[in-house]
Amino acid sequence: MTSVQPNPSANGTGKMYDFSVLRDLRKREDLSIADVSGQSGVSAAVISKLERNRTVAELETLFKLSRVFGMSATDLVALAESRTAHKKQASVHRSGGFSFETLGYSNVRALRGRARAGAQVSRPEIHRDDYEVCWVLGGRVRFRLPAETHDISAGEAIQFDAILDHTYEALEDCEILIIHLRKDKRF
Repeated sequence: MTSVQPNPSANGTGKMYDFSVLRDLRKREDLSIADVSGQSGVSAAVISKLERNRTVAELETLFKLSRVFGMSATDLVALAESRTAHKKQASVHRSGGFSFETLGYSNVRALRGRARAGAQVSRPEIHRDDYEVCWVLGGRVRFRLPAETHDISAGEAIQFDAILDHTYEALEDCEILIIHLRKDKRF
C-alpha cells in the first residue's frame, strides 16, 4: 500500500505533509473525531494521530477521509502539503487592442485588461476547458457569443463556457477583469 511519508522540509512543522489540516476541516464542519470516524470508516485513533502528525497517512485512508469533507484525496494532500501563500508577479501582454496583466495558478487565471473605445479581442489567449467570468470595472464592453450579444457596463459581469467562440469589444475606454476557472474533471 502506498503511503504519504513525513519528510523534513518547508512547511514549518519539519514535515513535508502537515495533516493537522484535518483538524481544521473537521472543526469547520463542526464534526467530532467520532463523527469523522463514523462517516469514513477510519478509526478515531488513526484520525487523532494524523491530526497530530504522529503517523504516516495511507492513500486509502486519505481517500476515505477526503470524502467526508467533499473533496478528493488529491485536494486533501495538496492542503496538507502547502499551507502557505504562493506569491507571483503578473506578466503583461497585448491582444487585439487590449493590454492585459495576467496571473495564473493551477486552477485559476486572472487577466486585468484595459482598452480604448473601439478595441476588440476576438480570441483571448490560451483557453483551457474553463469557465470564464468577465467583470467590467469601468466603461462599457460588448460581449459576443455565437448566438447572443450583451452590452456590459461597469459593475456588471457575465459568465460562460470559455471554449465557445467569443469576442470583447470596448464600446468606451474600459477596464475589465477576466477570471478563468478550471472545470472540475473529477467524479
